[in-house]
Amino acid sequence: MDLAQAYPAVTPDFAPVKALLLNSVSSPITRALYAAALDDFFAWRARQGHPPFQRAAIQAYRAHLEGRGYAASTVNQRLAALRKLAREAAASGLLDATTAAGIVQAPGVRERGVRAGNWLTREQAAALLGSPDTATLRGLRDRAILALLIGCALRRGELAALTVEELRQREGRWVLPDLRGKQGRIRTVPVPSWVKQAVDAWTEAAGLSSGRLFRSLPRHGGAPGGSISPQAILDLVRFHAARLGLDIRPHDLRRTCAKLCRAAGGELEQIQLLLGHASVQTTERYLGTRQNLASAPNDRLGLG
Repeated sequence: MDLAQAYPAVTPDFAPVKALLLNSVSSPITRALYAAALDDFFAWRARQGHPPFQRAAIQAYRAHLEGRGYAASTVNQRLAALRKLAREAAASGLLDATTAAGIVQAPGVRERGVRAGNWLTREQAAALLGSPDTATLRGLRDRAILALLIGCALRRGELAALTVEELRQREGRWVLPDLRGKQGRIRTVPVPSWVKQAVDAWTEAAGLSSGRLFRSLPRHGGAPGGSISPQAILDLVRFHAARLGLDIRPHDLRRTCAKLCRAAGGELEQIQLLLGHASVQTTERYLGTRQNLASAPNDRLGLG
């Protein structure tokens, strides 16, 4: 039996397999992206007359996404969700191994060139840290959040899940030991003293000694409420960035940390450990170290 026979369309019957896949993903952000990718694929598949769930359909869907002008990273992310779906369906006996292997091995879109991404200069990062009004509880919280994003290169999901107890001392300094990141990778994140000071100012003012480090705050004042969501972290970063005329997301602050570390002479392997990347090559691509934008060769043409 293949998945096309078991689940001919996007119906409640598809929910068990989709749930198996999503429950196997640890990151809430990745889980949401995979859910959206699966919904989009099965909506497309319905419009095509429900072709069998096999390699040919995956390739046709890839061509559809490319035809709509999606970036290579977006197309590959959606294909990753479908490959995972094939593996889960095969493990559940809903798809034969040969068909699943064909889907898993379907090629993605090769990204040409090196993406520069988005990041802040040191001056812009300092201005962003100074944006929150630290005379208010909300301002203290927001500054501590921005400090951890810029100073420790945390992902917003990691930040939202932090607890007060996770900040510990190791070898005479503050760290976040055994922080679990993407794909279950564990790393220890050094916490600079200025970041710890920002966090302490928030926890002292909020009266927090245990539990989630960052909490939601009532709009019109009052005691901290439940834990803050990754979406709320995105919103507050965009809010403070917009005040400075910047278009910045939390992940851009992670890249900013990496870029500033490298510019300050940080070793590539140490930056890799800080970010929690699986390989130095990933960190190198992330930094775009092969292209020197600060001292570009075409700046020295002697023209104009």
